[in-house]
Amino acid sequence: MKGCANTTSDGRVTPARTLRDAFGRDFHYLRLSVTDRCNFRCVYCLPEGCHVPAAAQPLSAEEIGRLVRAFTRLGFWKFRLTGGEPTVRGDICEVVRRVAAISGVRRVGLTTNGYRLASIAAELRDAGLSSLNVSLDSLDPERFRRITGTAQLERVVAGVEAALAAGIPSVKLNVVLMSGMEEAELERFLGWTEHVPLIVRFIELMETGDNTLLFRRSRLPAEEVRQEILRRGWSKLPRDQGDGPATNYAHPAHAGKIGLISAYSAGFCDSCNRLRVSSNGDLKLCLFGDEAVPLRPLLARDDSRDALVGLIESSVRRKPEAHLLQQGRCGSTANLAATGG
Repeated sequence: MKGCANTTSDGRVTPARTLRDAFGRDFHYLRLSVTDRCNFRCVYCLPEGCHVPAAAQPLSAEEIGRLVRAFTRLGFWKFRLTGGEPTVRGDICEVVRRVAAISGVRRVGLTTNGYRLASIAAELRDAGLSSLNVSLDSLDPERFRRITGTAQLERVVAGVEAALAAGIPSVKLNVVLMSGMEEAELERFLGWTEHVPLIVRFIELMETGDNTLLFRRSRLPAEEVRQEILRRGWSKLPRDQGDGPATNYAHPAHAGKIGLISAYSAGFCDSCNRLRVSSNGDLKLCLFGDEAVPLRPLLARDDSRDALVGLIESSVRRKPEAHLLQQGRCGSTANLAATGG
């Protein structure tokens, strides 16, 4: 733990804690799943759809508010709402509004499949959303259908365009790398960044408990894409304090950027700055770890915040140094729906 200073809305400066693990890593970023439900059937996550009942009711907007306030006490300022598909919640704009209004929160992000985005992009921006990630694994209609189990490519693209038009400050595309991504596909994504300030992030397919066979058959290493974009004149950018796991690249002739997330590369976990909470309130110290710490019992009342902060602090001391994906061990993560990616 180390001290820093926060300025409150009325100008007062108050001491704040910074959460640090046993390996000297500081944490300021929370990824919070707000539902384990999803309306797509992506081959690497929920190929059969949500065929099992929800494990529990997702955290309510009130519980989410208490959770975020506890994490801001520990110096967290960056929050991302994930799923499942967070927009299947009818109150998702209200959840964004509540989180954005909490003192100490500087960035609120949302990861979505884009299905509802065209109709709610402006409302999300007005609610305080500062960054948006849209999962979009292909710009070829037939390949998109094979990957997602839906024929909604045009609807998702319209959602991305609506988000840009609404003025959401940061709009990113998340593209999971899988075999079958031909040069023409890469060209379509790179072409979209030429005149539009999109960030297209190519993400290595990660093994989970449910997708082992697909992973072995379809994994495409991020290194192959890295070599191709370097050949095309893209240059690596220095890391910013608020960056997530991506290594970013820019090109002088493009308004947008490219990001690469290489979960299997050496040292990937060295700069980890984030924790995760599942849709039913379990703290995950590592996306691919075994331990889940139940926080929900302390989210029912406002007067449990000190105990909640203490539980988070003590739990983070047990955070592992790195995941074990290279050894084929994905922990208790059966799929990415309940905890988010």
